[in-house]
Order: sequence, then C-alpha cells, then structure tokens
Amino acid sequence: MIAENLHKVISTLREGVTLVAVSKFHSVGEMMEAYRAGQRVFGENRPQELSAKVPQMPSDVVWHFIGHLQTNKLGKVLPYVAMVESVDSLHLLEAVSAWCEGRGKVMDILLELHLGAEETKGGFSAEEIREVLGRSARYPGVRFCGLMGMATNTPDEAVVRADFRRIAELFTALRDAHPALDSFRELSIGMSGDYRIAMEEGSTIVRVGTAIFGERL
Repeated sequence: MIAENLHKVISTLREGVTLVAVSKFHSVGEMMEAYRAGQRVFGENRPQELSAKVPQMPSDVVWHFIGHLQTNKLGKVLPYVAMVESVDSLHLLEAVSAWCEGRGKVMDILLELHLGAEETKGGFSAEEIREVLGRSARYPGVRFCGLMGMATNTPDEAVVRADFRRIAELFTALRDAHPALDSFRELSIGMSGDYRIAMEEGSTIVRVGTAIFGERL
C-alpha cells in the first residue's frame, strides 16, 4: 500500500519538484517500503528519532530535518541531514552556522517564514528574513537555499492558496534582491492535504507524509 500511495503522489508532481517523504512516527519497515519503491528523500522532525533511524536506513537516503530544532540537539541532527528546512529564529541560525563552521562544513538551510494567522507557530517575519539575507556573510556555516512555510490550518482552499502565494511572492522578491545568493532557489510549501495547491503557487519542495504512509497510529 505504501508503494502504491507513493507512486500516486509521484504521478501528480510537477517537473522539478522534490518530494520529501515525511516519515516521523513511522517505522523503519514502513520507510523501507517507500525506499524499495524508489523514494530517497525523507523528512524527520524529532532529533532522537532521526538519529536512531539513520543507521538503520541505507546510506544513500537524503535526510531533511523539518521540525523545530533546539540548539542543544544540534549534534543529533546536523551530522546526518542534507538540509534543515526549519530554521525559525536568529538564535538557531547563529547556532547552526557556528556548529558547522567549527567542523568545517556548510549546511543547506531554509528560513521558516511565520504567517501572522498562525500565532502558535515559530518563524521569521518577512522583514527579519530580509535583514538576515542582507548580512548573510555573517553565517559562513550555512548556505541559504530558500524559504519554508505552512499555510493556515483551514479547509478553506482560498485561504490556503492566498497564504502560499504570499510566501511565494516573498521568495521571488528575495531571490531577485540577492542575485549573489545563487543557492537561494528552493520554496518548501505544501503537505499531504495541500501540496497540489502549493505546486501551483511555485513550490519546489513538498513535504508529504499521510498521503504516503497513512495516518499515524
């Protein structure tokens, strides 16, 4: 069933869109079903779960961290992941950059945009992101690759589309304002319930869990 679900999702993807299979709370056995069906990029949001799964999965898996990352958990995440999609504060940005710089590596990151409609979620404001990118040289341990965001949790597709459009418009404006940041080309918006809308609004990465693995038990 997982392989069938995965192929259904893949069949709907637009060219150039990366599928991150959100495997949080799902077993390594379930992940291997997706792996054997061709999936290579997986997303986790809990450091301990990520670090436990990495040695149990094949070495060619590409890991994205997609949850809130506390600075005291960097050692459980940064050695393993190709990208941190959820850099949501200046404090975390500084910590990730320093950790990586001290180890001679550069981490691909996305800056998480906070939309005002979701007061409980973290993230940067648009103005804060502009300020960070304006002084990007201060963070030699990271590579700024784009934005991550979530739409308001609502069944109203018009609201979801408007949220995604706002994020995409900011992404385009930032990319155009910083041509020297040639790595700034990824827009991670869209999950199982709304990734098709997200792709219509310009998403280059979609984070899909339930539509592949089913509901978490």
